Amino acid sequence: MRFVFVVDPLDTLRSYKDTSVAMMRAAAARGHEIWTLPMEALFWSSRLGVCATTTRIHPVPEDDEACKKKNSENAGQSPWYKCVDEQTLPLAEFDAVLMRKDPPFDIEYVAATWLLERAEAEGARVFNSPRALRDHSEKFALAEFADLSVPTLVARVPVRLNEFIGAEGDTVLKPLDGMGGRGVFRVRHDDPNRNAIIETLTEFGRRNVMAQRFIPEITDGDKRILLIDGEIVPWCLARIPKAGETRGNLAAGGRGEVRELSASDHEIAARLAPVLAARGLFFVGLDVIGGYLTEINITSPTCMVEIKAATGYDAAARFIEALEKKCGAMQ
Repeated sequence: MRFVFVVDPLDTLRSYKDTSVAMMRAAAARGHEIWTLPMEALFWSSRLGVCATTTRIHPVPEDDEACKKKNSENAGQSPWYKCVDEQTLPLAEFDAVLMRKDPPFDIEYVAATWLLERAEAEGARVFNSPRALRDHSEKFALAEFADLSVPTLVARVPVRLNEFIGAEGDTVLKPLDGMGGRGVFRVRHDDPNRNAIIETLTEFGRRNVMAQRFIPEITDGDKRILLIDGEIVPWCLARIPKAGETRGNLAAGGRGEVRELSASDHEIAARLAPVLAARGLFFVGLDVIGGYLTEINITSPTCMVEIKAATGYDAAARFIEALEKKCGAMQ
C-alpha cells in the first residue's frame, strides 16, 4: 500500500521519540510505500482535484546505530530518512492519507481540513476524518462527556471566569488551541496575578479559554491513553510534573512513566472508544488525571515510542495493522 503522511517538516521531527516517525517505520517494515507532505503543499484545482507535492522516503530503522548516534548528537534533526522520489499527485491515488500535523489549530489548519474533506469526496481515505478533526476541539470536546470530568467552564468574559475561580478556589486556565502545556496557568482564588492572567489568556475578553477545577492527583501524573480504531492500548504514559510545576507535559519538563491502565482508566476509555471511532477518529489520545477526563487529543497524539521502549508493546505496528484492515474494508 501507499501511505502519505501530512506532517511538520521532516527535519524538525525528533525521530528518536516522534510517534509519526514510529508509524512510518512500522509501515515501511510491513512493506508499504511511505510518502510525506507538509500541510502547505496541499492544493485543489478544478482540473486535477486535491493534490500535493509529495516526497517518498525510506525511514532509517530505529535500530540503525549510526542513526541513533546522529539523533543523540543533533536532537532528532539528523537524516533519519532517505528521500527516494518527489511527485505532485492527487491524494486519491494513495491508499491512506494520515493527517498528523501538529497544532496550532488555526485558520490554515481549518483550510487543510476543507481540502482533505474534498479529497475524501474524490476517493481518498483520510485518517483522522477531516470533518471530525474540524468538529472536535481537543479541549472543548470533553463537554459531551462532562460527567467524566471535573467542573469546567469555557468563557471569555472575565467576570464569569472570576466567578468560577472564586467558587472552585483552585483552578487551571488554558487556551483552547494550545498544546504541550503552553499557556496553562494554575490560578487560586487569592492569586494576586489572577486578573492579569485572565486578561492575558482572553486578550481582554476577545478569546475563549477553558477553566477547570485543579486536580491534586496531577502529582501522580497526567495519563495519556491511546485508542486505535476503537481499540484500547493496554498501557498509558503518565507524565509527571517536575518539582514546583503543575503541568505534566513532557514539553514542559514532565517525566514519563509507562503504566498499565487502571480500572477507572479503562472505564473512561471504554466509554469513549466506540463513540469516537464511529465518527472517524481512528487514532485518539485521552488525557486523564486522577480518574478524570481532561482532554481528547485527535490532531497528532503521541507516546507510542515511550510505551514500546518500556513494555515492548508496539502501538505503531498495531496502528498500521488496523490501518491495513480499515483500508481493505473500504475498498
